[in-house]
Amino acid sequence: MYIYTAYNLCIYSEIELPELFSAQGNPQVIVRRGRLDNIHPETTDGGNIILSPISFGVRFLIQNGCEITFDADSIVDESTIRALLLGFAMSLLLRQRGLLVLHGSSVVINNGVVGFIGGSGWGKSTLAETFRTQGYPILTDDVMPIQTNTEYPLVMPSFPQIKLWPETAAVLGHDLEKLTQVIPNLPKLAHRFTDGFSQESLPLKKIYILAKGSNHEIIPLSPQIAVLELIRHTRSTEWMTNIEFKKSNLQQCASLAKNVSISRFTRKPALADLIQLVQLVQADLSNSIVKVSQNQPHLNTIFCGRSHKF
Repeated sequence: MYIYTAYNLCIYSEIELPELFSAQGNPQVIVRRGRLDNIHPETTDGGNIILSPISFGVRFLIQNGCEITFDADSIVDESTIRALLLGFAMSLLLRQRGLLVLHGSSVVINNGVVGFIGGSGWGKSTLAETFRTQGYPILTDDVMPIQTNTEYPLVMPSFPQIKLWPETAAVLGHDLEKLTQVIPNLPKLAHRFTDGFSQESLPLKKIYILAKGSNHEIIPLSPQIAVLELIRHTRSTEWMTNIEFKKSNLQQCASLAKNVSISRFTRKPALADLIQLVQLVQADLSNSIVKVSQNQPHLNTIFCGRSHKF
């Protein structure tokens, strides 16, 4: 088997996963190919055992946070299998392991994590890649797992790849001919990079809920509204129907809304304004540092650097 690491997990895989870092260690997650046509849909329990329907010619069985079995038609390209495995299937597995998994991308600023949360096509990856071009490492793209049972919420690192629309990639200076399609015949492109990725779990200091509008604007959300937004943007809620997982998700979102600053970030559609958006976030974070320093000095390490406890 091939051995990799992602999300602080040692992954043994029957297929190559070139997006991931090679690693050594005992297996925490096993990815294997197998026949799933004899598995009855009633096998799923909406929590620790999830059997997906066929999508793009691939079906997954995700079990107990430690095993992913996939069954793919012979004509399915391996890039399609990998895209679904590292996105859809891995989101479910991470939730089975007790993590809150948001639909978001994140970057590292001053040893803390800033997350951009929203639906598909809302600009999460675009913002993260723009920040990377300005010297801020990426931590996650599209799948943002958070450990909430620690003193401060911690975001787990994914792998050094980001998915971009062609027009966005061009604006950010990428040579489109050197990028590959995430899934054949679909427009999104995969950019694998070697510089500007953090492999370390870091404390989450800020979340921006993305929205579209006529102006660029950042508005703080109340904890009550923030909880609803976090639930809305939790990945795989339609699959994790077990009551205990639903209860856990609510508790995790409530805890996050209580302990992390969350704002709505409204942007007008304009790729030419990307650097301006970076500056807007930088200014907002600077204001947050001042407020926290004045009101809660003991939390300075969350915003200005990592505490020794991390």
